[in-house]
Amino acid sequence: MNTAAVRPTNAAERDARRSRNDGAPTLEFGQRVPYDAYVHASTLHTLQRTLSGDPGEMSFLVVSQIMELYFNLIRHELQQARDHLRSDQIWPALAPLKRAALHLEGLNAAWQTLRWMTPADFNRFRDLLGEGSGFQSAMYRQVEFLLGLRTRSLIRPFKGTTEYDELTAALNRPSLWDEVIALLARHGHDLKPELLSRDVADEHEADPSVADAWVRIYRDPGPDNHLRLLGEALTEVADRFGDWRYLHLKAVQRTMGAKSGSGGSNGLTFLQRSMARPVFPELWTSRTEM
Repeated sequence: MNTAAVRPTNAAERDARRSRNDGAPTLEFGQRVPYDAYVHASTLHTLQRTLSGDPGEMSFLVVSQIMELYFNLIRHELQQARDHLRSDQIWPALAPLKRAALHLEGLNAAWQTLRWMTPADFNRFRDLLGEGSGFQSAMYRQVEFLLGLRTRSLIRPFKGTTEYDELTAALNRPSLWDEVIALLARHGHDLKPELLSRDVADEHEADPSVADAWVRIYRDPGPDNHLRLLGEALTEVADRFGDWRYLHLKAVQRTMGAKSGSGGSNGLTFLQRSMARPVFPELWTSRTEM
């Protein structure tokens, strides 16, 4: 973001301005309003370009764009957490994980504003979307890759774009869960060696040795057991991401039933199948033995 037009201030300047204004907000600026210089709201509000005259399409488009912004925010937090764990910094990793879980709550709430949409409402503009589908969101794919959900073929739609190079790089970097597993090994947990040397572009498959490690970790409920705190923070992220998948499924079911998806999939069935791939799988399987 270009913030060159934003002039930094300090507490003394703010107090002096309040005194000059008798407590009222400043109403005169030389050129650009400082808020817009930072947020770029005037640019954001030019990006809602609907394809039909249907008033409901605006809701669909704006919510889609809001979700894209949340995907980027969640990616940012998960990358921060992953980098901390790679450096054996468990405690600092908890804050971005907590933020990611809260951002997922905000993301999930966006579905609620589309609950008015019936199949008839969607059909009024759906054909104009062509083959456009949320399945083609590069930023959502980045989030999935960070969470450990990896399918090499899913980057193919982006060939010839800058997103393709970014997704290829993301696919070949360890996921957040890969870094968690490496962290457990460094902390003395007996894990299968092949877990630490596998091709990270392939999706991780749940392994009993990782589940056993979490069982041992959770046996110590003390406040200094940062690995247990990490486990709970990761569980919250996985749980909220599961909510996202379910709400997505319900939104599709509500607006189009079992019709074919716009992007060529079988729609509802495809989403149901994707929900069977758990995020951080051993955090769930270990709970049977806890």
